[in-house]
Amino acid sequence: MNLGTHKTDFSHDPLVNPPGKGGAWWKYVALLVLLFGFLIAIKMLSKGISGFGSEFTEGLLAGVSNPFAGLAAGILFTVLVQSSSVTTSTIVALVGAGTLTVSAAVPMVMGANIGTTITNTLVSIGHVRRGNEFQRAFAAATVHDFFNLIAVSIMFAIEMATGFLESSAHTIANQLALGGGGSYKSPIKAAVSSGEKLFASIFEWCGLEDGGLATAKVICGIILIFLCLTTITRIMKKVIAHKAERAMNSALKKSAVFAIAIGAVLTMAVQSSSITTSLIVPMCGSGILSIEAAFPVMLGANIGTTITAFLASLATGKAGLVIAIVHVLFNTIGTVGIMVIPRARQIPIALAEGLAVRAVRNKMWVVAYVFIMFIIIPLLGILIF
Repeated sequence: MNLGTHKTDFSHDPLVNPPGKGGAWWKYVALLVLLFGFLIAIKMLSKGISGFGSEFTEGLLAGVSNPFAGLAAGILFTVLVQSSSVTTSTIVALVGAGTLTVSAAVPMVMGANIGTTITNTLVSIGHVRRGNEFQRAFAAATVHDFFNLIAVSIMFAIEMATGFLESSAHTIANQLALGGGGSYKSPIKAAVSSGEKLFASIFEWCGLEDGGLATAKVICGIILIFLCLTTITRIMKKVIAHKAERAMNSALKKSAVFAIAIGAVLTMAVQSSSITTSLIVPMCGSGILSIEAAFPVMLGANIGTTITAFLASLATGKAGLVIAIVHVLFNTIGTVGIMVIPRARQIPIALAEGLAVRAVRNKMWVVAYVFIMFIIIPLLGILIF
């Protein structure tokens, strides 16, 4: 299937396709090592930020304490790193370190949901020279945008008025803690702490201490988070790429609920909602798939992407788990809310199709949409609030 975008060949990458007959076995070993490295990176980032002291923490909190600024920061950071998984993992680490409160982090998680949709839009631009094809692809890309915008608009207002997501997440986290037996010590956390201490020892051996040590931990943590997640995504994309297409084609022949489940499972597997949704956009562009059929798979991708925050919370305390649960609740409630009301389901589809018609007539609509939605508005939100 032609995705309409340049496909990078990872066949000579030793991590993705190692030499020898045991290639498949080594891929799964590499995934486990990368996952462990990801958890160490979260712990290192959390410890590094804690090492800056209370003044730094207070200054950072002052910068994002306004919920509108937090929402804008979540959008912009995700646009810059091109991954909501990196954004939510970083947020979990900040919350786990006590640098961000859960209240301040909730709008940032919502912003990450909006920011990640830029990838679909950029993929659809690959069809720009073919009128009807571009119209279908652009509509498929932006329906995800409009759904997230609507969900954020509603849930943001409810959260600011009632704190529903945060309080519900705290309740669930408390129940999970009670179910854990109280005195149980996670071997995963112990192993991750040992890994973080090893890195700290190396930095100290290099002569770093206090602020320098904290800075090294933060920089190394961020780099490791990005490298581990992107490499996991590359490996999993190679491992299940053909299976993903078959599963998606199967989902189209069944119910919307099944399509949501397929979208969620595929996204959990590849650790990237962008890959799942970027598979769908060219299918819609070529006419294989209608926007109505693609929409539930995209909603499933929204739910599936929350697994990364849960994995990150394994390296943090209860506060990190709370914000991970907030992410799950937000995406699940948004999906259920729009699927149980048929007329509501048509709103993002109608908006996306209307924008696509204008984009085909005048390509400046595309440029204006991308810059205003993903760059100008978030920047203004940060500067004003």
